[in-house]
Amino acid sequence: MGKRIKKCQGCGRYTLSDTCPDCGGVCVSPKPASYSPEDRYGKYRRIYRQNLSSQKE
Repeated sequence: MGKRIKKCQGCGRYTLSDTCPDCGGVCVSPKPASYSPEDRYGKYRRIYRQNLSSQKE
């Protein structure tokens, strides 16, 4: 019976409804995706981050 808190993608307000009462935007769950040890794309994300950090230097 419990509702989950949601965050508006437009203004960032937290609410329990599917639409934002302030701006009328779409509200989604603020939780990040769950971690999986069988991450298929983790290798590519790490390479991308390394390239970003080397470009900053």
